[in-house]
Amino acid sequence: MEFLSSLGEHLYDDLIAKDRYMYILGGLGNTVIITIAALCIGLFLGIITAIIRVSCKDGAKGFVMKVLNFIAGLYLTIIRGTPTVVQLMIMYFIILPSAAPVAVAMLAFGINSGAYVAEVFRSGIQSVDAGQTEAGRSLGLSARQTMVKIVLPQAVKNVTPAIFNEFITLLKETSISGYVGISDLTRGGDIIRSQTYDAYPPLLTVAGVYLVMTIGLTLIEKQVERRMAKSDRR
Repeated sequence: MEFLSSLGEHLYDDLIAKDRYMYILGGLGNTVIITIAALCIGLFLGIITAIIRVSCKDGAKGFVMKVLNFIAGLYLTIIRGTPTVVQLMIMYFIILPSAAPVAVAMLAFGINSGAYVAEVFRSGIQSVDAGQTEAGRSLGLSARQTMVKIVLPQAVKNVTPAIFNEFITLLKETSISGYVGISDLTRGGDIIRSQTYDAYPPLLTVAGVYLVMTIGLTLIEKQVERRMAKSDRR
């Protein structure tokens, strides 16, 4: 009974008193916004980069494509070869020092995610049987039409689990947003800890919220996979 009473007091002092739970809720909102925006940016950059890399590997010619392929390769090398927190701080303190921190975080995490999404989609595109491309070209479709109408839809099905994993990873990576002064979920718990000098309730609450969101995304992923499997059997 004493333990439960003490736990209740700690929870009240850390989360309820002075409406400190608002730090958690406000931080959760920023975390969700940054994650969704970054994923959208990452998907756009990743798909474009993957198409460029695959097209050049399949023999696409032309000076423009060679330049684009070089830029894409440099982008992948730099982003995948440097820590996310360093990229975030470079974006905030050097590239966009006067921009809103949340917007900077969206862009930084989006660019970072795009490099990993690109490799996911590249492998997904290459997993589609070459006969599908040949069939599309034999029907009179251009290379771009074949990619958009035949190859990409099949590639999306192949990479859906990996994209959900990237979504989950991205969600957890946003916990470093506090390095540039953003009151995200992790930062909200840290603010409470600094005010109450009590680490357990706020940090465990933050961990619990991340865990719930991760489990929720995992359940959604499994549901999507089941529906795709049913559509393939029809």
